[in-house]
Amino acid sequence: MKKLMALVAMAVTVAVSGNALAHGDKPRHGGIVQSASDLGFELVNKDGKATLYVEDHGKPVSTAGAAGKLTVLNGAEKTEVALEPAGENTLVTKGEAKLVKGTKAIAAVTFADKKTVNVRFSVK
Repeated sequence: MKKLMALVAMAVTVAVSGNALAHGDKPRHGGIVQSASDLGFELVNKDGKATLYVEDHGKPVSTAGAAGKLTVLNGAEKTEVALEPAGENTLVTKGEAKLVKGTKAIAAVTFADKKTVNVRFSVK
C-alpha cells in the first residue's frame, strides 16, 4: 500500500510539473524564458541590445502602448535601460544592455491596460 501511495504521489508531481513546462518554457528565439503573472517572457541578447518577447500560453501578447525598463545587475554594477515596443509582441532596449554570464536582469513592463509585470532573469 505504501508503494502504491508513493507511486501515486510521484505521478501527481510529474503531471503538475508537466503542466508548468507546457506554459512555454522552451525558448523560441534562443533566449532565457521565465514566467510571471501567467505570461511567458523570453529575454534575448543580440548585438548589445536586449529583446523581450511576451506570450500567453504560446500566443503573442501585444506590446503596443507598453513601456518598461530592464534593470541589469553585473556584480556591483547596476544599469537601467528603457524598453520600447518593437513589433507584435516584442520590446527592445533603447540603449545597450550588457547581458553576460552571471548577469541578473529584471524587466518591469507596464502594458497598455496599465497592468505592470516584473520578471527576473539569470544569464547562464
